[in-house]
Amino acid sequence: MYSKLQYISQGETIEKQLYNIHQALDAGCNWLQMRFKNQTQKDAFTLAEAVKPLCEKYTANFIVNDDLHLTKEIDADGIHLGLTDTKIDEARTFLGPSKVIGGTANTFEDIENHVKNGCDYIGLGPFRFTNTKEKLSPILGLSGYFDILQKLKKNKIEIPVYAIGGITLRDVNPLMETGIHGIAVSGIITESDEKEKLIQQLNEKLYANIIV
Repeated sequence: MYSKLQYISQGETIEKQLYNIHQALDAGCNWLQMRFKNQTQKDAFTLAEAVKPLCEKYTANFIVNDDLHLTKEIDADGIHLGLTDTKIDEARTFLGPSKVIGGTANTFEDIENHVKNGCDYIGLGPFRFTNTKEKLSPILGLSGYFDILQKLKKNKIEIPVYAIGGITLRDVNPLMETGIHGIAVSGIITESDEKEKLIQQLNEKLYANIIV
């Protein structure tokens, strides 16, 4: 089962990224998406090369954002693709059947298309306005998630859906009630002074209805 909490890395430099990633893993995150935008291939590889053994040490899934060749070269666990990035089916052909492929979606039609092309999980958003992303799709809000998840149910489409975009601790319960699988967050963890406590609180809410 995919972790219900994904951490998307932040930082303008390799050093800042590594620091934030290490902190998140140390505090209990076990799913990392390395997002290092507008960097040289050399810097992206240097960071990924340092992150991979870290994820192995903490037994965390290591997902690379957008970069197909880096995903293959570094042998990451998978890749997350935006709506304007490489197509899901092309990524599947390039990476093979064993890699995890996630895709960003903003509508039911986006998800339907991704599933058809072999996507493994969906990052659906944005929930609300966020500074993390430059070109933001239309805001969904709670009602948007509810409507899309109901359509998935009606059409018997089953895939883990993660809410993303400006999510806070108090948003988790109402979001989970819409039927999502989990959340993908960035700033809330990066900026927290009590990361371990926060991650514990998030996980408690995310796994509240799971019977062990």
